[in-house]
Amino acid sequence: MSRFLPLTIRFVTGGSMVVSSIADAKNALGGAWKNKEAPDYLAAARLVDDAMAGICRPAVAFDAFKKAAARQGLLRGADPSAALSMLDALWSGDGQGPPR
Repeated sequence: MSRFLPLTIRFVTGGSMVVSSIADAKNALGGAWKNKEAPDYLAAARLVDDAMAGICRPAVAFDAFKKAAARQGLLRGADPSAALSMLDALWSGDGQGPPR
């Protein structure tokens, strides 16, 4: 199981990948970004390296990665899961919410 909720990153070249760990974030940072000199990107790269070395909390590094990807418009919205779609359908079936 992944440590973090998965993020889908769409690179500027059109490719994409799912990122759900620090190792995934490290791989994604090597992909095609809009600006690898942007302060947010550089901070994320440093924090991801630090997390892999054990000198930074992984959650801090992952948040920095997510922020950098969002700032560069690389985050792709996630589609709702099948279970969530079924729950939404049940919820809106009669307009009154779930059965009591």
